[in-house]
Amino acid sequence: MDQLQNDLTAGLAAFATGQILPSVAAKQVVLLSALDWLAVGVAGAEEPVSRILRGQANEEGGAPQAHLFGSGLAPTRMAALVNGTTSHALDYDDTHFAHIGHPSVAVFPAALALAERADTSVAEMLEAALVGMELSIRVGLWLGRSHYQTGFHQTATAGAFGATAAAGRLLGLSAQQMGLALGLAATRAAGLKAQFGTMGKPYNAGLAASCGVEVALLVSRGFDSNAASLEGEYGFGTLHAGSGDSVAALRGLGQEWLFENVSHKFHACCHGLHAALEAARELDLAAPEIAELRVRTHPRWMSVCNQTAPQTGLGAKFSYKTVLAMRALGYDTARLDSFSDKLCADPRLRSLRDLVQVEADDSLSETEAVLTLLRRDGARKEVHHDLLAPMELPQREARVREKVETLIGAPRAQAAWQLLRGGGPARDFGRLLSE
Repeated sequence: MDQLQNDLTAGLAAFATGQILPSVAAKQVVLLSALDWLAVGVAGAEEPVSRILRGQANEEGGAPQAHLFGSGLAPTRMAALVNGTTSHALDYDDTHFAHIGHPSVAVFPAALALAERADTSVAEMLEAALVGMELSIRVGLWLGRSHYQTGFHQTATAGAFGATAAAGRLLGLSAQQMGLALGLAATRAAGLKAQFGTMGKPYNAGLAASCGVEVALLVSRGFDSNAASLEGEYGFGTLHAGSGDSVAALRGLGQEWLFENVSHKFHACCHGLHAALEAARELDLAAPEIAELRVRTHPRWMSVCNQTAPQTGLGAKFSYKTVLAMRALGYDTARLDSFSDKLCADPRLRSLRDLVQVEADDSLSETEAVLTLLRRDGARKEVHHDLLAPMELPQREARVREKVETLIGAPRAQAAWQLLRGGGPARDFGRLLSE
């Protein structure tokens, strides 16, 4: 195709290939997301789904172009598949609520794999990842809630376009080539919410990352496609129940960085529980003081994370009653090992969670929760928390770095942070995946 065929693709392609002027916040947040992504990937490297994919990569062999979480090297596309899946295996990675997706796990694996293959710098990798994650959010806005509610997993679908942008930028694609790559991604992007609760959910992130690498490499070699594959009667948006709001997707692109508002997970459980847990931090819950604890939350979460009496550590990650009782008893909800079958059998926890009441409140957004504490002395206190409330950058940095040190240890966390801030070869960052 000689021309970009529509305004959406043209706008996205121009952004993905042009000069950018990120805000101070965007530049800082992408550093934190890179650090967070590394940590959740390292922590998830021995999950069954991670071992399966790493085993397949080792069996297939090929050019040792990029590092894998856990150990070894693999060809670029396979590295993106393995690392995308592995970094989403624990579901402890960042989330952007504007498009209900996980930006980092789709884009960073593609950006790092291409950066290692091309022997570029950490700084170039970070810039490409920032562009890719911003673009994935914009595509997610274009697709809208209708796309998600129909059953598509935005991390996999919108994420594939973000991975394509990051990979294409590192390969030096022109705007016209980037349009072709985005069009080709439209025929490859896929992922269903039906996979939630199985290994298929993290695999969706790997599919997005590997798709971006594949189509960008193909176009760089002269592969042709239809750049009009996003919009139109038979385009991706129409066929995938998208709302098609190009105005919202392109508004302020390049000047306003929506990625700044990405939400990092500070608790090793369903994101639907996080607003309540953050409110509990402000209340400074202590078990002996609690006579009653009432949670109000968006109705959506009642069917997702309101298990009343889970018997397993996995079930505990989807239970308001359990995580708030954990908090009151002093368990660290940022630690993966806090969530165990043994925990659920603790009689203190079982007694305390009976004091927690959970209510749906459709006046609240999906990112809000209200916690009302009735103390044994009769005092009552209420706290509201919204995950979208601005967090000062120093506070965000402190909490992300604390989480990362908990997951991978202080020495490795500090080495990664110094490398991200100081630059150097992207391959040095890749080595941290496999140490």
